[in-house]
This record gives sequence, C-alpha cells and structure tokens, in this order.
Amino acid sequence: MSPTDTLRLLLLSSLWGFSFIFLRVAAPEFGALPLILVRMLLGALLLLPLLWRRDYLQLIRSHAGPLFLLGLTNAALPYTFLALATLRLEAGVTSLINAATPICTALMGAALFATPILRQQVLGLALAFAGVAVLSAGRLGFSAGGDGWFILSALAATLCYGFAGNYSRTRLGHLPTRVLAAGSCATSAVILLLPGVLLWPAEPVSATAWGAAIGLGAVSTAAALLLFFALLSSAGATAASTVTMLVPVSALVWGFLLLQEPITLQVLAGMAITLLGTGIATGVVSRRRWRGLA
Repeated sequence: MSPTDTLRLLLLSSLWGFSFIFLRVAAPEFGALPLILVRMLLGALLLLPLLWRRDYLQLIRSHAGPLFLLGLTNAALPYTFLALATLRLEAGVTSLINAATPICTALMGAALFATPILRQQVLGLALAFAGVAVLSAGRLGFSAGGDGWFILSALAATLCYGFAGNYSRTRLGHLPTRVLAAGSCATSAVILLLPGVLLWPAEPVSATAWGAAIGLGAVSTAAALLLFFALLSSAGATAASTVTMLVPVSALVWGFLLLQEPITLQVLAGMAITLLGTGIATGVVSRRRWRGLA
C-alpha cells in the first residue's frame, strides 16, 4: 500500500469513527429517524452533482428499484439502527459491535446468495461473536433500563450491511461506484422523508446537535464515501476492508477524548477478540501469520 493510500486509510477510519460521536451527540435531541433523514439528505445533496452526466442519470433511472433496495438496506435501516443504539450504548461499544459486519456479510452470502463460507471464515465468525458476547456481558437485559434492545439494534445494522454488501456485489457490481453511493443516498433520503418529518422533534434542536448532524452528513457520509471509493480503486478491496478494524479504535479514542467514555478492561477484551475474528474472516490476519504469533 502506498503512503497516499495509507493516509487515506487512516483518515477514512477517523471519519467513520467520528460518525459514532456525531450519532451519540445528535441522536438524543433529533431522535433516530429525523437525524438519519438529515444525514442522508445532506449526503445526497453533496454527492448528486457527481452524477450530472446523461449516462449516469440514465443508470439511476434504469436501476431505480435495485438502488431503492440498496438505499434501504445499506443506509436507511442500518444508520437508523445505529442511531437507536447510541441512545444508550457508548460510541466505542457500538462501533465494536458494528465491526462484526464482515461476519454478517459472510452469513448472508451463504444463506441468501449461495456464497460458500470458507473454513477460515468459520473461525473468524466464532471469534467475532465471542467478542460481541464479551462486550454484551452483564448488559444484555431487556427490562426497563436494560441495554439488550440497543445491542440488538446495533447487531441488526450489521445484518443489513451484510445483505447490502452481497446484493450490491451480485446485482449492482457493474454500476460505477459514484452511482451506487449517490443513488443509495438519494433513495434512502426518499425512504426516510415521511417518517423523519412525522417524528421531527417538537423541541428546538441545539446548535451542537445541528453541528453534529451536519458533520454526520457532510464529513462521515459524503466525504467518507468518496475517500473510501478512492481507496478501493487505488489499493483494492482487501486493503480497503482493513478500515473495518481501524474504525472501532478511532471511535474508542474519540469517545474517550471528547465524551469521557470509559475504556474498561471488558471493552478492551471484547475489542481484541472481535477484531481478531474480523481480521481472520476477512483475510487481513492470515492463518500463516496467526500461527507465527503462537
């Protein structure tokens, strides 16, 4: 990986890690659906000018249905689930649960898209879910005041991403990445428009929450997507996938520095196990390297 791509990778992990801070700050005032509506509207407004060519617009029209499904499963639903999770869970913990996305992608691929699970992925899957279990230990209560529903909400987001990743690869892989990014942003904004407006907060939203919402749409959505696709084009899918392992570290650091969220031994243990499993499942940590560490 070139120095430029390394810089892109570190910057991207920071931008996506910061998204959990933005969610944590803005979600309590906006509510989950209105916040994600703002996020996707702003993201779409910033990305749609990239499609101002007749051939791109034609692709959007001819693939409106698949892009609608992609917008639902890759943005509208998972972003809302994550916003709900951050109403109770710390930014770092939410991001660590979200790091199980490659595992859910493998499961969804096997269940719905006839994609075989490799032996290495089975080991990674078991480790990643063990890490989530460590993170959830003592918190998986579903009574009033418990965190169980919020943990399940974060896990639901990873299932949505798992479906969307397989669907875009198998059904929409021939489309330019800018069409996928802008098209899914726009369709998700349309999906969220009515519920977001109906659930708009009755009380005025503070300038701090508005700033976090704007940062979420402009920085952690539009700018991050462009950076990700630039990295994907330059360094390839394997290198780009390592961002999954860096985002939780970024979110933990930002949460500690800006929100005074504690980094406990339980969180560190869960992070180590989850990221090791994710690394094995994605091939970032190969079996040969893993044996070399033993």
